[in-house]
Amino acid sequence: MHVIHRSPLLLIGLFVAALAALPVASVGLNLFAGGTSATWTHLVSTVLPEYIANSFYLCLGVALGVALVGVATAWLTAMHDFPGRRIFEWALVLPLAMPAYVLAYVYTDFLQFVGPVQSMLRESFGWAYGDYWFPDIRTLPGAMLMFVCVLYPYVYLLARAAFLERAGGMLEAARTLGLGPWRAFFTVSLPLARPALVAGVALALMETLADYGTVAYFAVNTFTTGIYRAWFSLGDRVAAAQLAAMLLTFVLCLLLAERLSRGRARYHNTTGRNRPLPGMCLHGLAAWLASLACLLPLVLGFLLPAFLLVRMALADGDAQFGSRFLILSRNSFVLAGATALLAVLLAVLLAYGARLSRGALAPALNRLVGLGYAVPGAVIAVGVLIPVTRLDNWLAGQWTVWFGENPGLLLTGGIAALVYAYLVRFLAVALHTVESSLAKITPSMDDAARSLGLGQGETLRRVHVPILRGSLLTAGLLVFVDVMKELPATLVMRPFNFDTLATQAYTLASDERLAEASTASLAIVAVGLLPLIALSRQISAARRG
Repeated sequence: MHVIHRSPLLLIGLFVAALAALPVASVGLNLFAGGTSATWTHLVSTVLPEYIANSFYLCLGVALGVALVGVATAWLTAMHDFPGRRIFEWALVLPLAMPAYVLAYVYTDFLQFVGPVQSMLRESFGWAYGDYWFPDIRTLPGAMLMFVCVLYPYVYLLARAAFLERAGGMLEAARTLGLGPWRAFFTVSLPLARPALVAGVALALMETLADYGTVAYFAVNTFTTGIYRAWFSLGDRVAAAQLAAMLLTFVLCLLLAERLSRGRARYHNTTGRNRPLPGMCLHGLAAWLASLACLLPLVLGFLLPAFLLVRMALADGDAQFGSRFLILSRNSFVLAGATALLAVLLAVLLAYGARLSRGALAPALNRLVGLGYAVPGAVIAVGVLIPVTRLDNWLAGQWTVWFGENPGLLLTGGIAALVYAYLVRFLAVALHTVESSLAKITPSMDDAARSLGLGQGETLRRVHVPILRGSLLTAGLLVFVDVMKELPATLVMRPFNFDTLATQAYTLASDERLAEASTASLAIVAVGLLPLIALSRQISAARRG
């Protein structure tokens, strides 16, 4: 097959990869900038040990929690039959639509002293303030619980797929050797699902380290809250970049640990029996315990907070729900829509360029672009602002020289820099989706198009894009939802007097106006349900198949 090696798409890939790497490089270059400044010395001697300890313990608690909940629910729904199993197998992914910071606002209102739970306890038992002890949700363990409730579906989805794909023939062989259900699970199924388990936990931990809204609202000092405080409260961009570099190192160590944990081990299913075993039918107490085990995370992670959000929105809601809410929605949809369109366009160009290239450069560039998803939004925001602000100031100076008037900040004064930060963070989501779908198109279709005289661009436009239409829509939708939920980068980089639904919810919650924050929070959750509904339908269809 004749392939043009010097494709213009390769140059596009180089340019996009350079832009994606620029924020990380900017943060890295500022790691030792400024030496031991007064701000950095103050941070090291006062709060830096707390940032490190809280981030470590938060990751440890979330890792254990999502692994336990995700594996348990995946094993039950994949390998057993019990009341409600067909509903649970798709409904257990719904908590992904609930951002952790929204969950934090809801449960704070629900469990606070004047909330419905403690009010009911005082009315029922005649207690007064100080007569009883009630756990405080706004603590480090409370933050762990919030993250576990919304992030366990990462482990659930990957572990369930591993159980369904690999467990059938292996478990049948284990049963013939006399292994009981529990022993077969720990000696056969769990080791086979280990790569999926580790990957799911790693995804959950990257989301945990990237979070700002939850830890800031719960007053749990982590790297993300430190970056925001150093930038805005202390006004020291170098100190913020140094904290961002430490957080980036934390994330890279996490990714390296995930890769090293696999070692040289490989997990292959050597049997031809790829179809999973029929679900083991549970009866009596075991069946109801299985239903309860699946119902509890679904209730805590989605059903209860969604009900509370709807109730608060209908009872109180945002006092500025009218025109103000429309402006917030417009801002959020403009940012999410523009980012989604650009992400899909760039993903198609990058994936198609890698398809045309025989060498390893194009795939390597795509992997470099994909690393952006592992970088927290706060790090990307700092990494974008430092070079883009300098470019902005240079452009303003040149404009003044050329035209005699100061145009202001062209990039950071509008949404351009913010959209750039979103692309660095979420382009990997679209790229992975497009690459997976493009790989399913046989190369013979490219040969047929070329034999008809179509060039690379025409082949992409007339052959591949129509076939990929559904995947492109999915990729755009996933990026759209991620941008709608993104908080740290939006808080740091949004233009003056430019708020979104996410920043509105955070601002109101920070002012303890939790009922008013419910309206914007509910809108974010509703948008987040769109891709999960499609994913749930795929899960149900796969099970029927």
